[in-house]
Amino acid sequence: MILAAGSHGFLSPTGVEIAFLLVGLVTLGAAVITVTTPQLVHAALWLVVALGGLAVEYLLLTAEFIAWVQVLIYVGAVVVLILFGLMLTRAPIGRSPDADSGNRWAALTVAVASAAALVWVVVDAFRTTWIDLDGPAAGSTAVTGASLFQNWVLPFEALSVLLLAALVGAIVLSRKAKAARAGEAPGAGTSQAGTTQAGPSQTDGVR
Repeated sequence: MILAAGSHGFLSPTGVEIAFLLVGLVTLGAAVITVTTPQLVHAALWLVVALGGLAVEYLLLTAEFIAWVQVLIYVGAVVVLILFGLMLTRAPIGRSPDADSGNRWAALTVAVASAAALVWVVVDAFRTTWIDLDGPAAGSTAVTGASLFQNWVLPFEALSVLLLAALVGAIVLSRKAKAARAGEAPGAGTSQAGTTQAGPSQTDGVR
């Protein structure tokens, strides 16, 4: 339930608002580490912390259903999909020169501009509104389901197709790598056999 700001103020926060701010800072720090660490597995683990922090934020906003969906789908499915993709493609775990395009300043500029635009949109949209945490749950299953399948069904299905495409792509890349290694193995064996056979003939010539 959204209510207009009355006696609330930034100088008199409640305990829930303080907890929301602290969890938000932890989530922000985990997100920054996720995109800055050179270790891919560490990035995936810090992503778990960031997504878990978002779930806690949903709980503080009395949106229990959204919080559990966050844990089950994003923490339990998306992160597992990333780890499976790393294992299937045998991607380098540490820093890789092939993955560094050298456009760090351009990427940082785009990221800061995108973050500023998102913050401005959210602040402008909810500048004078407050969530009544003592009222009825705003993130119930009925309300969320109606909003999801009436207004967000197309993005929801597009995200499902994107995750499926990522998993299929990881499997295809892993099969190509296995086929390449299988094609190189007989050639190496032939060269070794040729070397082994050449040894006795040279020895016979000496004798």
